[in-house]
Amino acid sequence: MGNSLENDTKVNKEMAKLPVYFIPHGGGPWHVMKDAMGDPMGYGHLREYLENFGQQYSQKIKAILVISGHWEENIPTLQSGSNPSLFYDYYGFPDYTYHLNWSAGGNPPLAEHIENLLKASGFVTNRDYNRGYDHGTFVPLMVSFPEPDFPVIQLSLVNTLDPVTHIQMGKALEPLRNEGVLIVGSGMSYHSMRGFMTGGTSAIKNAEKFDKWLTETISNQDIETRNMGLINWYKAPSALECHPRSEHLVPLFVVTGAAANDEGKLDYSGTLMGLKISGYKFG
Repeated sequence: MGNSLENDTKVNKEMAKLPVYFIPHGGGPWHVMKDAMGDPMGYGHLREYLENFGQQYSQKIKAILVISGHWEENIPTLQSGSNPSLFYDYYGFPDYTYHLNWSAGGNPPLAEHIENLLKASGFVTNRDYNRGYDHGTFVPLMVSFPEPDFPVIQLSLVNTLDPVTHIQMGKALEPLRNEGVLIVGSGMSYHSMRGFMTGGTSAIKNAEKFDKWLTETISNQDIETRNMGLINWYKAPSALECHPRSEHLVPLFVVTGAAANDEGKLDYSGTLMGLKISGYKFG
């Protein structure tokens, strides 16, 4: 079940420092939908990106920590079970999309280690021994790592969705990058269900405006300016039209905190249902 690390809790401190990523996870169980959610070109491009992502890291990491836009709690909460199931937190899809298999497993000692990093930075935390992998985790990672031989652990968002809180969470997690743990924020750079459903020129222009601002902000080499831009994301062009609620953007804040002083850059550029979608890499 891919749930072992060296001596469970010890990790090789001499590993090269890993980058951190913000990836788009797409809509519902697109990865197994026969019609690719009605957008075979857009989702085909995303699949290619996620497959290449997995090929790049499958032999280089000891674990993955995912911060998904689909899990919120009142305090940071670690998925702490040994064998999480798949949590089908989507609705109205064909029956076969609710009977999937993925060999990932948890690792309670690693979850405790991550929890201790957060506590050392002043966070009050919690553990969840029952929660499964939500589709913000299992959908993209089933594409990237179809048979992982390392643990995968989720960390919740805080339901205030406060940017400063999540950047600070990310800063607490930075040491994991030297321990073979790949930190992945899974969300969407654009997430308006109304925009996806209705499309049209207005939604396309809004997505393009916000995406341009977001990419420029992430690429800013002045780290303080970059972080302040993200803290004030809602002031950006078309921000609230693209994110009526920010839960799919907040994983990017955690990733940016974990990036520390490493510069960010555009790592994925595509469209889904005709709307601009991007992913980012730091370090």
